[in-house]
Amino acid sequence: MGTKRTTVDVFWRLLLLLWAITIVFPILWILYESLKTNKEFFADIWALPQSLHWENYTKAWTSYKLGSAFLNTLYYVGASLLLGTFLVTLNAYALTRLQFRGRKLIWSVIMLSLFLPGINALIPQYVLMRELHLTNSLTGLIILDSFGESVFFLLLLGGFLQSLPKELEESAFMDGASLFQVFWRIIVPLSTPGIVTVAIFKFLNLYNNFLQPFIYLSDPKKHTIGVNMYHANQKMQYSTDWVTLFAGVTIAMIPSILIYIVFQKRIAEGATLGTVKG
Repeated sequence: MGTKRTTVDVFWRLLLLLWAITIVFPILWILYESLKTNKEFFADIWALPQSLHWENYTKAWTSYKLGSAFLNTLYYVGASLLLGTFLVTLNAYALTRLQFRGRKLIWSVIMLSLFLPGINALIPQYVLMRELHLTNSLTGLIILDSFGESVFFLLLLGGFLQSLPKELEESAFMDGASLFQVFWRIIVPLSTPGIVTVAIFKFLNLYNNFLQPFIYLSDPKKHTIGVNMYHANQKMQYSTDWVTLFAGVTIAMIPSILIYIVFQKRIAEGATLGTVKG
């Protein structure tokens, strides 16, 4: 039995190792391709660069206007993250901790929406945004992402909130605390691990969001980093400066990679914290 378990364990470890290689290798390949010249790239795409050409990154930063794109992304992601995380926490608290008529019906509708592809809402959302004059606006995009509730985040945080003891709220109400005081001073501090997990997932989702900024932002000065890199890739139809494009892609990947490296333990713990307690 022990031998069988060891063999299965080794098999899964090898499988995970191969999976990790398929993820890491493309990133490393883009990294060393970004340090070549175009002549070296077209001569042999697998060969390492003879010397490191860091000027490719300077050229990518200026020619693709990554500075302004990062500022747009920072405003869009930062504001959406703060407002969206607060609203998710507030909604999860209301739907899991409060008793009111129609609560089960709302949860049922939310669960039903899981079976509907998100792309189905694209046209109604665009029509609504256009009628409200919120297209071609980063602020409009923030409103759309913040108030467009994500079922995944709501279920994730809701599962964690359900694991908290009800007696904490009851004792606070007996001491004269208001509903918002209970939420802000008791529920939010105790829910910090779950809120941080949701915030990390939301950041990655917002930073890598391409479709909505691409559809709603027509002004190039308002483009986020993802849209900027898409247009840079489109230019390769008329240009052969691939090493500069790889340098731009590497710059664009840095924030997501750093978040994964710094918070990978918190993501793993927070994603399972509510289920373990419950």
